[in-house]
Amino acid sequence: MEEPSFEKHSLEKRPQQGAPGPAPAPAPPALRASDADRDRFADILRNAMAEGRITAEEHSERIGEVYRAKTLGELEPLVSDLPQAGRAEPAAPARPYEASVYSPGAAPAENLVAVFGGATRKGRWRVSRRTNAFALFGGIEIDLTEAVFEQQEIVINATAVFGGIEIRVPENVTLRSTGTGIFGGFDVKTVEAPDPDAPVVSLAGFAVFGGVDAKPKRGKRLKNLRAGG
Repeated sequence: MEEPSFEKHSLEKRPQQGAPGPAPAPAPPALRASDADRDRFADILRNAMAEGRITAEEHSERIGEVYRAKTLGELEPLVSDLPQAGRAEPAAPARPYEASVYSPGAAPAENLVAVFGGATRKGRWRVSRRTNAFALFGGIEIDLTEAVFEQQEIVINATAVFGGIEIRVPENVTLRSTGTGIFGGFDVKTVEAPDPDAPVVSLAGFAVFGGVDAKPKRGKRLKNLRAGG
């Protein structure tokens, strides 16, 4: 009687070296970034500049990329060299703007549209974190000299097509720009406020056969930078 071959039986069950395993699951598509995601990354850049980790020029360049990003994958590289990126850390102490009874950043973006007409925003008004201004064969005036800032950094996306957008800010706030003129002018007189707690107005967008003009208004200053008014 022939004895069973245990060696042969065990070899048959042993998987062959180099045999392909189960196919990996397909990678999920890139997640679209929300306005809240962009604002979160903008806060990281703001804190990094306040700590001296990046320069004002680097901040201006990156903040423009943040608000142009469409996916989280585009946002991550912009803060990958900063300590707060990619991991949970204790929240930074609230700035005076965030101590307001109004919820900063909770309000939706404000839209100003002028098509063959005009739109104006001035006087005592509460500035949203994001403002979209679109002028087509029309004009828009945005006056921030008496506005109330409920967060330190606001972004204005200005698009002028055969139209014009005029923006005025107080003398003692920071004014930056990443906008572009295409057969038109995107003229911004950039200013860096000496006070690190001063509001920051960042302009993005473009002008096509039109113009965007932004600069400080002489003699207009915020009386209390930390209170935003």
